[in-house]
Amino acid sequence: MFFRIIGEISAIETIATGRSIREIRRLRKCYGGRRWRKLKGLGKIEFPDGTICLAELHWYEAHGVGSKELKLKRILEVL
Repeated sequence: MFFRIIGEISAIETIATGRSIREIRRLRKCYGGRRWRKLKGLGKIEFPDGTICLAELHWYEAHGVGSKELKLKRILEVL
């Protein structure tokens, strides 16, 4: 990753579950698990140059597998 999460991710929402996830076959093949969810939330991130921002983050999560493939979707505010 080219950024580091600072603190907790807040305002977590489920975007998609099960067959609604486009990548479901790949996720099951790579990581296993059965009940995958795609989630989004807000978090403070720090870039290697020291810039701190509030950003929208997306990731996949399954019970017993944990969170995988965290993605930065948009920067909302530079702090």
